[in-house]
Amino acid sequence: MRTIPSAVRTALVTAITAVGLTAASLQAQAASQDDINALREQIRQLDQKLRALERNTEIKDETAAAEAKKQPKITINDKGVSFASADGANYLKLRGLLQADSRWFFGADGPNNNDAFLIRRARLIFEGGFAKNYEYLLVPEFGGGSGNGTLTLLDAYINVNLKPQFQIRAGRFREPVGLEQLQSDAVAFFAERSIVSQFVPNRDIGVQLWGDLFNGTLGYAVGAFNGVPDGTNNSTNSDINNEKNFAARLFAQPFKNDKDSALAGLGFGVAGSIGKENNNAGSLTSGYRTDGQQTWFSYSAAKTTAPLTTGVVGDGNVSRISPQAYYYYGPFGLLAEYVVSSVEVRNQRTTAPASTNHKKLENYAWQISAGYVLTGEDAGYKGVTPASNFSLADGTWGAFEVVARIEHADIDDKAFSGPATTRLADITKSATAAGAYGLGLNWYLSKTVRASFDYFHTDFKLAPGAVPAGTSVIAHDENAFVTRLQLTF
Repeated sequence: MRTIPSAVRTALVTAITAVGLTAASLQAQAASQDDINALREQIRQLDQKLRALERNTEIKDETAAAEAKKQPKITINDKGVSFASADGANYLKLRGLLQADSRWFFGADGPNNNDAFLIRRARLIFEGGFAKNYEYLLVPEFGGGSGNGTLTLLDAYINVNLKPQFQIRAGRFREPVGLEQLQSDAVAFFAERSIVSQFVPNRDIGVQLWGDLFNGTLGYAVGAFNGVPDGTNNSTNSDINNEKNFAARLFAQPFKNDKDSALAGLGFGVAGSIGKENNNAGSLTSGYRTDGQQTWFSYSAAKTTAPLTTGVVGDGNVSRISPQAYYYYGPFGLLAEYVVSSVEVRNQRTTAPASTNHKKLENYAWQISAGYVLTGEDAGYKGVTPASNFSLADGTWGAFEVVARIEHADIDDKAFSGPATTRLADITKSATAAGAYGLGLNWYLSKTVRASFDYFHTDFKLAPGAVPAGTSVIAHDENAFVTRLQLTF
């Protein structure tokens, strides 16, 4: 037997060992690859489960979002409380207005008047709509127009909003005549509207076609109404005769959409009404009042002692015409209007010898009001919004506005002519004209709270031969200081 040389033996052993090691390595690699494949499979399965979980979460979120869109929306802020359907087509807004006033009289007229605190206005305002196009407004008044606490239904109307250019309103609302009268009670320059607003109709029952044309630069309104005396509301929910009054208004804001123009806040127009009264008691105003709310003119009432008269009633045509304008630029605001109120009236003496005093009277009034916001906020027909609220902690003071107004009203001299037994106005109680000026400061503590401090001075022109009693309103100039703390939301 031949012996394998040692060198060959060493080579064989080395080769066998290498083959063994290679086989072992291959076997180990195969085992490691199986583990890797298993891990990959586990990762794949986990990824599928994670994707499924993520999709389930997305589905739940989408479902929740879809359900949320179907839920009604409730909003509470400084504009009131509102409830709205998910699509906004149906909504109800609850708002309010509260005005706590004081009136103080001084000077020669001071001892003849009662200084007083009063609730000038206390209103709940229900505003809503259905199916986007049908709107309504209900406003019960708890304070009474003169602060007497009598509950009345102030506004109550339905508005069909087919498009901004074509809307129909029916119910009780303001006739479209007076510029200041159409402005919200909460945002006027002064606590009391000017004397001009007493020469135009206030709220009446009727139907009106109105809208805004040419991208909002021209507004129009035309309507038919039962008819109310100057400065009054229709509080009887009826008409005192078969005649109807017609009112119309055109108001242009030609630069409204050019926000960079200095004339963007310019508006001007004309409004008027026409109607007829047929010998109706209650068809005339109960009187024209000063800024301190004292009556300085009224028509003669029926007498119960000889010589008897039936009192003054409307008996013929009535009309008003009012050119009007405003201008707002930054913190400055200006509002002006003029009104001519024409009415045919009659006073009948019933005792012998019977006589009738029938006259056509043309009474007129005008006013110019201006304001300037000292803190720099923009002025506007819809009021002032302070940039910050009053807060001692934060060192902020809200907004301050100074205001001024001059106004004048003149009663036709024919109201004071003729014998005393049938005269249309009592020269000892009514003046032929009243002129006034006012100065005031408005403090906007927040978007909802405003404090006002107004001083008014009024002087009167008496009819020839008039000798009013010392306690009469027209016997002395009126000096009144009116304050107000107002909450509106």
